[in-house]
Amino acid sequence: MRIDDTRGILHPARMLRDVTLERYPAPQPLAGLVDWLWSVRWRLPPGVEFAQDVASQPGVNLSVGPAPPPGDSPPAGPFPSRWVLNGVSTGVTRRVLRGFGWNVAAKTTTGGFGAWVDDVSRLTNQVFDGAAAIAGAGVLAGLDRGIPSALADGWAAPETGVPPNDAETAVMLANGADAIADELIRLLDARDPARVAEAREVAEVAHIAERDRAVRRVDELAAAAGVSVRTLQRRFASCAGVSPLWVIRRFRLLDAAELARDGGGVDWAGIAAELGYADQAHLTRDFRAALGDTPAAYARAQRP
Repeated sequence: MRIDDTRGILHPARMLRDVTLERYPAPQPLAGLVDWLWSVRWRLPPGVEFAQDVASQPGVNLSVGPAPPPGDSPPAGPFPSRWVLNGVSTGVTRRVLRGFGWNVAAKTTTGGFGAWVDDVSRLTNQVFDGAAAIAGAGVLAGLDRGIPSALADGWAAPETGVPPNDAETAVMLANGADAIADELIRLLDARDPARVAEAREVAEVAHIAERDRAVRRVDELAAAAGVSVRTLQRRFASCAGVSPLWVIRRFRLLDAAELARDGGGVDWAGIAAELGYADQAHLTRDFRAALGDTPAAYARAQRP
């Protein structure tokens, strides 16, 4: 299934010219904890590179693949197929793609990764590259280290210079999504059911913040959850890795970016007031941190 929700992907029309992005539904045991599984594959001409900026949505990504590490100047590939754990990023992440390659991952709901890790806040703005690096993240020490190599064996190595055809790669990536889902389910069975239930509750509250555009303040979200503001803040730090205020503001900034990208008028001063910013300048600062541009520059960049 092709992705139609491109929130967080900066300049998606440009990206989709060079990159194929797919989404797969999460199986029922992961409902409420994993938003979706996804894959990306690319094939670029020799000497061409593509830089893609992503404004992270407030979820964690657990992936497998030979994709390059984030940054403006990654080392020359090819890269080994490996597990990678990306905590919530509070800023823009850049990926520079060359040649051809792939990645397949599970994106958790906001708070959902707390089902597997006791303190998600320590993962925020961190990238754990390889199973050995992930091993300190609680139950994830038990990740099946054979999955990355098993997937890579079914895909032509970049060293050969001969990319597989799209149909073969699509099947391999769909199988990879199934493998990651099965691994998360297996590890979930080893966790305290009370902790898993708490993560689901945080995810449900975060879903309110995402979908109810009338929610602009933490006290409003706490009231919807039926808990105190302090309790909500503690649960979000533990399960989501970020504060409920950060989550609310991030979703509203992504909403505003969608409006700007689609050519809609955006009342930036009104949004700043509703979100509790001291003034529009403070909103602009957060927008730039989240999406890499001021609101006006971002809107201009979306025009044909």
